[in-house]
Amino acid sequence: MIRNVAIMGATGAVGQELLKILEQRNFPLQNLKLLASERSVGREYDFKGEKLKVELTCPDAFKGVDLVLSSAGASVSKEFAPIAVEHGAVVVDNTSFFRMDEKVPLVVPEVNACDIPLYKAENGGKGIIANPNCTTIMMVVALKPLNAISKIKRVHVATYQSASGAGATGMAELKQQYQEIVEGKPVTVKKFAHQLAYNLIPHIDVFTDNDYTKEEMKMFNETRKIMHSDVACSATCVRVSALRCHSEALWIETEKPISVEEARKAIAAGEGLTLFDDPANNGYPMPLDLMGKDDVYVGRIRKDLANENGLNFWLVGDQIRKGAALNAVQIAEKL
Repeated sequence: MIRNVAIMGATGAVGQELLKILEQRNFPLQNLKLLASERSVGREYDFKGEKLKVELTCPDAFKGVDLVLSSAGASVSKEFAPIAVEHGAVVVDNTSFFRMDEKVPLVVPEVNACDIPLYKAENGGKGIIANPNCTTIMMVVALKPLNAISKIKRVHVATYQSASGAGATGMAELKQQYQEIVEGKPVTVKKFAHQLAYNLIPHIDVFTDNDYTKEEMKMFNETRKIMHSDVACSATCVRVSALRCHSEALWIETEKPISVEEARKAIAAGEGLTLFDDPANNGYPMPLDLMGKDDVYVGRIRKDLANENGLNFWLVGDQIRKGAALNAVQIAEKL
């Protein structure tokens, strides 16, 4: 039974969202520990009317902890997740480090909750469950009910990813850039490859040998692992000047045609999804409207004019919530 919980990386954007969601969903814990690097030790945060002080992430910090929600970066998870497991904790890791490890389940509860038990040692696991990349999470939640109608063979996706994907510092830099532009000052560019304000940057993470970025390759590889499918996903990931909601334009090809009516019905009934598809009244999901929402919102559903077995649609989700913190807490709730 999970009684004692630790948030590793508690002071970051995702860590702070984890704190909020645990309280909002009244997660059944007895003790909560906030862990971060040395520079954050001693900070205080409210949780259920109490003040919790941030403690140093170190091996002894995991003694007596049943569950670790990790969002402190890949290098920190690499070092401390195995130590937490040695102390008896289950680790739900938000970083990229363990996602493609064959002994670590990669889970979106609406899609493959059945994989959660694979974290156990008796099932060949390492005591760790990985949270997928934010864009992959949102996409597979929408693909799940459509794949149940007819197997999805191919996905082409263009993502429009908010500043929040680069963390609290990314959001702060976007706000700072707009302020600097208004004041006629030189624009600060540190977190992103180029100025993001009034701009789009078709470059997220580093480029790989095939000229796709790591972010784009995550969508290819993670989708297959989560869906237990040979689906081929080709992505172009773009950073946009939205603050914290990611958007995606998808073109999917299925083995058999799916009508627009079938797709709308499946999305409307899908777990973790909200259908918002009212083109006659200019009704469709937009990132400005969906900050703080739990569901992935889907609209603009239409037949692909270039493929009789194809569908096109648009989705939006809060990157910090469903794209990260909420998904992790939902995994913990299944545990």
